[in-house]
Amino acid sequence: MARREAFKMFLKPGCEDEYKRRHAAIWPELKKLLSDSGVRNYSIFWDKDTNILFAYQEVEGEEGSQDLGGNPIVQKWWDYMADIMEVNPDNSPVSIPLDERFYME
Repeated sequence: MARREAFKMFLKPGCEDEYKRRHAAIWPELKKLLSDSGVRNYSIFWDKDTNILFAYQEVEGEEGSQDLGGNPIVQKWWDYMADIMEVNPDNSPVSIPLDERFYME
């Protein structure tokens, strides 16, 4: 059974369209890596009032998207996105896990 994970990230003001454009053209190698790692039903939503990005994914393997930072493809993606998101010193997005409080199937 897949586990559900959610987290939030922070978009820089004025970067909404660029964020959407870059994700519309997500790199095939990144998409394959996520899929091969067991990440499914991955969605990211944008709250225009706060510029907070809310991410949800189902994970069938050991590692969700936030656990793949050692992979060069992920590191390259982080570098690519660093100019439009709040990031840590290694360019990983500032990401805060969210605890599930309710689930209805």
